[in-house]
Amino acid sequence: MFTGIIEETGVIRSRRRTPSGASLLIEAERIARTLKPGDSVAVNGVCLTAAEIHAQAFSCDLSGETLRRTSLGKALEGTVVNLERPLAVGDRLGGHIVQGHVDGVGRLTNVLATGESAEMEFSVPEEFLRYLVIKGSVAVDGISLTVAELKKSGFAVAIIPLTFRATNLRRLKPGDPVNLEADVLAKYFERFFQLGMAREQTANSVLTVEKLKEQGY
Repeated sequence: MFTGIIEETGVIRSRRRTPSGASLLIEAERIARTLKPGDSVAVNGVCLTAAEIHAQAFSCDLSGETLRRTSLGKALEGTVVNLERPLAVGDRLGGHIVQGHVDGVGRLTNVLATGESAEMEFSVPEEFLRYLVIKGSVAVDGISLTVAELKKSGFAVAIIPLTFRATNLRRLKPGDPVNLEADVLAKYFERFFQLGMAREQTANSVLTVEKLKEQGY
C-alpha cells in the first residue's frame, strides 16, 4: 500500500523486451540504496517488484498486462518517473490510500502555470468519471492529488510548488499520458451499492437512488 507522496523521481535508463513483457532499469540514487530483491515500489503509480538492485539503480519486470493497461507500455529510455516505497507500519498517511493498481490512462489537456504553482487539467476514460468528486482524492502517475474541479470529460487539480518541483508533473506536456487510480473507498462504495449492501438481495434490501433520497441524501 502506498500514500501518493512521491519520495524521488527516477529515470528509465534502459528498456528491453522479454518473453513475458519488458524489463526496465531505473536510476534512483536514494531509493535504490534501500531496496532489496522482491521489494515493492510504485513507478508512476504502478506497483512493481524490484528484481535486481545496483548501486544507484534497480530493475523491474513488466507483464504484458501492465504494458497494455498503463502508460509504462510506451515509456521510453530517458523518461522521468515518480517513485514511492510502500507505507511502513506506524508511518503517517500523508496522502490517501493508493494501491498501485492502475484503473486507466488519462491525458494532460491543459496547464496554466502561475509562478511555481500550476493548474492542470486531465481527460479520463468515461468509465473513470464516476469515481471523481469535488475535493476527493485521485492518484495521477502515483501522486496523491485533490480534485479541484470536475470537467465534462475529466478533472482539474491545483499543484503546489513542492509537488511541482518534486514530481514529473513539471515535465508533462498536453497530450502526454498519465496513469490514473481512483480512491479505493469509491470503488468499494460502488460495489456495495451494486449488491444492495446486503448478502441476500430482496425488494426491501436493495439500495437505490430513490431510497437514498428518502433518507435525505
